[in-house]
Amino acid sequence: MAKKKKRAEAESEAETKNSEQHVTKVQKLDFVNGDSQNLKKKKKKKSKRTKENGGEADGIPTVSIAVAGSIIGNAQSLELATRLAGQIARAATIFRIDEVVVFDTKSNSGKTGSVMSLNNSNENESAAAFLVRILRYLETPQYLRKALFPVHNSLKFVGMLPPLDAPHHLRKHEWATYREGITLKEKATNSSATVVDVGLSKNVLVEQVLEPGIRVTIAMGRNNNLDSDLPRQVVSSSKPREDAGMYWGYKVRYASNISSVFRDCPYKGGYDHLIGTSEHGLIVNSSQLTIPAFRHLLIAFGGLAGLEESIEEDNDLKGKSACDVFNLYLNTCPHQGSRTIRTEEAIFISLQYFQEPINRALQRAENQR
Repeated sequence: MAKKKKRAEAESEAETKNSEQHVTKVQKLDFVNGDSQNLKKKKKKKSKRTKENGGEADGIPTVSIAVAGSIIGNAQSLELATRLAGQIARAATIFRIDEVVVFDTKSNSGKTGSVMSLNNSNENESAAAFLVRILRYLETPQYLRKALFPVHNSLKFVGMLPPLDAPHHLRKHEWATYREGITLKEKATNSSATVVDVGLSKNVLVEQVLEPGIRVTIAMGRNNNLDSDLPRQVVSSSKPREDAGMYWGYKVRYASNISSVFRDCPYKGGYDHLIGTSEHGLIVNSSQLTIPAFRHLLIAFGGLAGLEESIEEDNDLKGKSACDVFNLYLNTCPHQGSRTIRTEEAIFISLQYFQEPINRALQRAENQR
C-alpha cells in the first residue's frame, strides 16, 4: 500500500511538472503570437492611415524642391539649356528627391520667345515649360520615351545628356519586382484585361481595362516566366518605396508663381516645413542645423535675382519677406569665392548640405512612432 501511495504521488508530481512546462510553452507561444498580432495591428493601422491620406502612406515622408524656370533663359544656346536641365535632373535623382516644382515668375512668364529663339523654330515654349519637358523626359525609363514623348525640337540635344540610371530605369534583361509600363492598343485575349509594355522581350497582361498610352507601375511578382500569361497588377507609383524602400523617381509639377508652389501642393495637408535658400540667408553649419520631424519638406531655389524677387512680384505675397514665407531661410554656401553661384550649382551644394539634417529629422520621427 505504501509503495502504491508513493508511486501515485510520483505520477502526480510528474503530471504537475509536465503541466507547468506545457503552460510555460503556451505562454511563450502566446507571447510570440502576441507580437505577431501587434505587427498585424500596426500594419492594419498603417493601411488605414494610407487610405485616409488618399493612398499615400502616412509613414513615408517626402522631400520636394522648387526651382525657378527663369534659369533656362540665361543659357546661351539650346544645347546649354538642355545640359542645365540635365544637371537638375541628375541632382534630384542622386539625392532621392520626390517632387520637382518648376515655378514661373512674372518677369519671365511673358518671355516665351527666349527658348523659341534658342530653338530657331516656330515652336512657342516658355523657359519653365522647357525645363518641365526635359525633367519629365529624363525621369521616364528609356523604353517608354518614344511612346510618351512626341518628336519636339526642345528634345533635340537630350541624347547628349548622361542617363539618370535610377532604379526604375531597368534594362531589357533585368527582372525586378516592379517595372514601369505603358498601356497598349493591342487587344488581349481576355476582354477584361489590358496589354502593357514593360520593356521586356514580351508584353504583360493586367486584369483591368485601361485606356492606351497611360504610364503605369506594374507589380511583376517573383514569377519571371513571361510565357505563362500570368496577369500582373497595376499599383501606385509609391508602392515600390512603401514596400521595398526603393527610390522610384521624381514627379514634376509646374507652378505659375511661387505662391502656387505652396498652394497647389499635391500632398494632403500641404508642405509642413518650407526652406528657402539665398546668399542673404542665415548661416548655420550643417551639423548644427535642426529640421523638425516632417511629412512633406520643400526646399526652394530662386532664379537669377533670387527668391526675394519672386516673392516681391507675387500678388499673393505682397508685403511679405522671405523670412515670413519660409520657416528657414539659409545660406548653404557662405564665404563663396565667386560673386555668383548658379542655381544648378546651388542645388547640388544645398542638397548635400541638407543630407545630414534631413536624416536626423527622419530618425527622430522614426523614434517617435
